[in-house]
Amino acid sequence: MKYSLTDLRLFIAIAECESLTHGAERAFLAPSSASHRIKMLEASLGTVLLHRRARGMELTRAGEIFLRHARQVFARLEQMHSDLAPFAEGVQGHVRLWANTHAIHSYLPNDLAAFLARHPQVSVNLEEHTSSDILAGVARGDAEIGIVAGYDEYQEVELQPYRADRLVLITAPSHRLAGEQTLAFAQVISEPFVMLHAGSAIHTFTMNTASSLGTHLNVRVQVNSFEAVCRMVAAGVGIGLVPREAVKLSGPQPLSIIEVEDSWAQRDLKICTSRKTPISPFAAGLIEHLLAG
Repeated sequence: MKYSLTDLRLFIAIAECESLTHGAERAFLAPSSASHRIKMLEASLGTVLLHRRARGMELTRAGEIFLRHARQVFARLEQMHSDLAPFAEGVQGHVRLWANTHAIHSYLPNDLAAFLARHPQVSVNLEEHTSSDILAGVARGDAEIGIVAGYDEYQEVELQPYRADRLVLITAPSHRLAGEQTLAFAQVISEPFVMLHAGSAIHTFTMNTASSLGTHLNVRVQVNSFEAVCRMVAAGVGIGLVPREAVKLSGPQPLSIIEVEDSWAQRDLKICTSRKTPISPFAAGLIEHLLAG
């Protein structure tokens, strides 16, 4: 198969415009040149990608699949350029760090800001994942450093204490549960919840915990930050399950805090690194900084 990025860019433009002429114009090509490129592309692939209609172009089923992959090609190229940009700007080191929701929303912003201020030659690629995915990713070498919660040991990685924290229930002061000192998660599972968005590590953890009890959570609202969770709960939308530190960082809110009796509520954060793959000096420096904090 022989085709270029220009061919892919042209195909995307035609598909989005549903017109050979307009797509060629967007790709800065003459319509005749664009038509020839599409014919050669289809010949190279051995299948028809576009149906020529009286009023424009229509994707075939193969064309729909090709369009999806072509877009992914350019997305990956943009990611590559983004990853390489710091080196072109003189950055000498790059650290891949995966962390769970708790760490990203609570402790890492200040810790990373302080580290990067002291080490302007280093960049950090931070991604949010669940703790189980982080452990597996670090073991595979997808990330140099991980920050996880709820694990005391894992065969393929080394764990070091980072921060101690605990999940707590929060309610509005007027809520019927306000004033309770401690509750088991099973006692509140039928309550309407305010949660972080689907896909966040703590959302996945909480939903799996509910599933292990044989039920589903009544999720009233999903938001994008712990601060938003606290604000929604304070307004009486529902109750929340958040790290205690997140409540502190959300600022003054009218909230009632209830301890969770379940053992999994203790969510101490740990730094993990691979036992097999040596980390870079830049990653080692970041770990030293995190542990010192």
